[in-house]
Amino acid sequence: MREDIQPYVEDDIDMQARYQKEEAYLRAKKKVEKIVGFYWHLASYVVINIFIMIIIYTKSGQPFWSIAVWSTPLFWGIGLVFHFLGVFGADFLFGKNWEERKIEKYMNQERDNKRWE
Repeated sequence: MREDIQPYVEDDIDMQARYQKEEAYLRAKKKVEKIVGFYWHLASYVVINIFIMIIIYTKSGQPFWSIAVWSTPLFWGIGLVFHFLGVFGADFLFGKNWEERKIEKYMNQERDNKRWE
């Protein structure tokens, strides 16, 4: 074993920054994989359910708007909604910044309305 080879030692601050950057990257990568998984689920939902609905409608003799034709898309759609909420979160429509944006919008409207009084 050679004694003149020293281990590579970085600054603690640089190591901490690199660790935080790598952690952020791994979280972002995991989030993107979840989003891609949801879009594949959505695509398979659309394609397969169109196929299933056509087969059930043509083979069963049921009217198109019957529960027999729409049951699979309905129940699978419920599962798809839960997958959506799991990926994008329940705050998708009313996210963290939504309230601040609405308050600012109404304050701007109030300001613009008072300008003419």
